[in-house]
Parts: sequence; C-alpha cells; structure tokens
Amino acid sequence: MSQRCKIIPERCIACGLCALYAPNIFDYDEDGIVLFAQEPTARQQFIIDAEQEKVQTAYRKCPTRAIILEK
Repeated sequence: MSQRCKIIPERCIACGLCALYAPNIFDYDEDGIVLFAQEPTARQQFIIDAEQEKVQTAYRKCPTRAIILEK
C-alpha cells in the first residue's frame, strides 16, 4: 500500500538526516531546507514501495517533524 509523504519546509532546520536516510526521495534547496528530489515544488507525494522503509526511517529521525506520513 502506498504511503503519502508530506513535508513542512517551515519546520526544517537543515539537519540533513532525511536525505541521508532516503536520498532518492529528499533533497535540499540552496538554504538546506527539505524538498522532494523529483518534484522540488511539491509539498506531498506518494512513496513507491521500494522507498517506504527508507522514508519511514527519515520520518522517525526528523527532529522537528518536518516529514509527515499518511496511509
């Protein structure tokens, strides 16, 4: 089952953990704030099955809860 992932850039402190754990999904803008690697202007996207475990780890490690997962 696909999960929807949302990001809240305003909460991001540019710690780098999300891109460390899920580099195919997360990237950063020029200020180090989270964005989606494939859709930089999007604030939500569905995560393919092969990436879900990595995204869940990034979600759990995010210290500011800038990443939100929904089923």
